[in-house]
Amino acid sequence: MHGPPTTTQTKCIAAIALPKPLQGYDISWVNPQRAEYYLADRSNAAIDIIDTEHLRFKQSLGQGLFRGVVFTANGTAADNAHSGPNGVVTRGRWVYAGDGDSTLKVFDLDSPAAAALKANVSTGGTTRLDEMALTNDGRFLLAANNAEDPPFATLFRVNGDDARNSVGPGSIVQKTMIDGTMVPKGFGLSIEQPTWDPKTRRFYTSVPIIANNPAGCSYGQGGGGVPCSGGLLVTDPLHPKAVEGAFDSATNTGVVKLINCGPNGSTTADFDVLLLGCTPANLPGDTTSTVISAKTKNQASVQGITGSDEVWFNDGDDRYYLAANRAASPAGSQLGSGAVLGVVDVTSVLVETIPQSSGSHSVAADSRRNRIFVPQSFTRPVTTPANPSNVGSDTNTSAGAGSPTVGQLICGSSDGCIAVYEHNVDDDDNHS
Repeated sequence: MHGPPTTTQTKCIAAIALPKPLQGYDISWVNPQRAEYYLADRSNAAIDIIDTEHLRFKQSLGQGLFRGVVFTANGTAADNAHSGPNGVVTRGRWVYAGDGDSTLKVFDLDSPAAAALKANVSTGGTTRLDEMALTNDGRFLLAANNAEDPPFATLFRVNGDDARNSVGPGSIVQKTMIDGTMVPKGFGLSIEQPTWDPKTRRFYTSVPIIANNPAGCSYGQGGGGVPCSGGLLVTDPLHPKAVEGAFDSATNTGVVKLINCGPNGSTTADFDVLLLGCTPANLPGDTTSTVISAKTKNQASVQGITGSDEVWFNDGDDRYYLAANRAASPAGSQLGSGAVLGVVDVTSVLVETIPQSSGSHSVAADSRRNRIFVPQSFTRPVTTPANPSNVGSDTNTSAGAGSPTVGQLICGSSDGCIAVYEHNVDDDDNHS
């Protein structure tokens, strides 16, 4: 049933079907204490919840309350800026998710399904509320409005482990923009995935492109020049600012300039090092990913893997997992695209890459069970008038034109699925 190689350390052990063909989705999350995986499933207009212990679908949270997959007027592309759900994070009973109308939705998992939605708070934008991160105590949440112009981040005070919801319009602590000399308005620049580092007590948010990094670079303004690298926005939730500029080492806040990296994803390891999912979608020609110290801001490259969106550190096996749908295909490969699950160890060495469906850009791991969850896009024509061009279908053919797609082989069907991988630390071999 499963298409990935059997010789890898990270082995595919299950393919979990979802209520609807997986045409559109965004970010995912795992709560190992509840043994639950959460996927922002736009096809189902809900947060899909999967039991990570028994590997079965549990429920659709908030179904019909989200905008779902929104298409452009001619139906030839997905309108990601207005679709939802998008980012999702959880702590205990509380689920926080962003929608395509710039709202934060708050759900209580311990309430009956019909009464689970406890808050629906606007951040004041007109486009999606996207990726987000929580502090370790669940008291602060930082979420990115990546499609606004200019983009901004919103800091919320949220529920922690409280039994009752207190999130509402008054929960917004601060909306933060990046100084216009670094992220100029009018060029479609954005901010992406944040992560929380408990040691420095800061949020770190990927900024795909910043102006003048290096000096005179091109961020879309014309005139040629080398493309601009991105940055890393550092936010102190106890002293947030309306505008953040260049990095200030005295306060450990502001925007750190990155070297040869246009990041989307970011994740924090338990030893105070961040991995950033660099991608040629932001920095053309990008061939590496980046690790950076949260304390010193020293940077190093991870060779052999690029093109990631969401990235995840699994402290159960001390490995980073990268959803790299824009990875480069190896020379001579018969695959239709380079989309892979990248696996990187704590020494920043690429351990292995495993082919995924062409739309694969989401990954999350259960640290108690060392299980890694990767959504796979559907592979079949959609005949509805709203989508005449089959937007979202897997194009990563397994052996050239006309062959089954990687998603079909992994899922055992054309509807897409959640592929479940497992890493047994005791069984490691030296693969690359």
